[in-house]
Amino acid sequence: MSPIDHTTVVAPRLGPDSATDLAASNSTRYAAAFYCAVRDSHERGGNALRAKPPRPCPISPPRDPDRPIRVGYAVRNPYGIGPAQFVLFGRAYETGTLSADIAAEQDKLRWADTVILQFPLWWYSMPAILEGWVDRVFTYKFAYGVGEHSDTRYGEGTLAGKRAVLSVTIGGREPYYSDRGINGPIDDLLFPIQHGILYYPGMDVLPPFVTYAAHRLSPEDFTDTAKAWEQRLLSIEKTAPIAYRPQNGGDYERPALRLREGLEAKGRTGFGLHIRA
Repeated sequence: MSPIDHTTVVAPRLGPDSATDLAASNSTRYAAAFYCAVRDSHERGGNALRAKPPRPCPISPPRDPDRPIRVGYAVRNPYGIGPAQFVLFGRAYETGTLSADIAAEQDKLRWADTVILQFPLWWYSMPAILEGWVDRVFTYKFAYGVGEHSDTRYGEGTLAGKRAVLSVTIGGREPYYSDRGINGPIDDLLFPIQHGILYYPGMDVLPPFVTYAAHRLSPEDFTDTAKAWEQRLLSIEKTAPIAYRPQNGGDYERPALRLREGLEAKGRTGFGLHIRA
């Protein structure tokens, strides 16, 4: 089995009316190369390029807005969810009466060994359409509210044993997102997604693949980035996950769920407290 035989990719789809003509930008080209790297590796059984050349890759992935596919599918028409609805969603999940589109997305997550979220960093987070997908698909009793006391989370849960990785394109340069960069460390910016969305229902979160200054990539840089991403895909089973602390592993006080004193690495503060040294 190849590393991506069971891979679900979630990527926001760019609309045809984009005012800045993103279809011609390097960010969109990168997303297309990402799609094709997954597709070609899947068709070659996960093996690196050999005698058979890859199929030509379009500027953007094939589109059928009414038919999501397992590799390269995008989310469409997310609906807002109010806080009072979570009980109804939980009841619908437990009785198998969720709407068909939500149930289908949850089935893809159960089916996958690896889940990849591909998106451009958008106001220091994921785009709204991807957040809408999370809001709808990560329902009560599926992604949270699991267990006798709703405390089966952070390392445990419905999606335990699966891998997850972010593939993020960014307009800013890498130093902007360094430890002293003006935009804040990239690991801190991605923490709410990696720890709060992916690790919460149990997934093992791999280090992110980040492409900085995506719209400034030269043709040579673009080729190198696409090759580096392909290598990440091919080595995904051997990549160690971020060592987040499990909630129920003894590191946190009860019932406060505050990290016990003395467990952190010297000088570590903030989000870093929740990563084992």
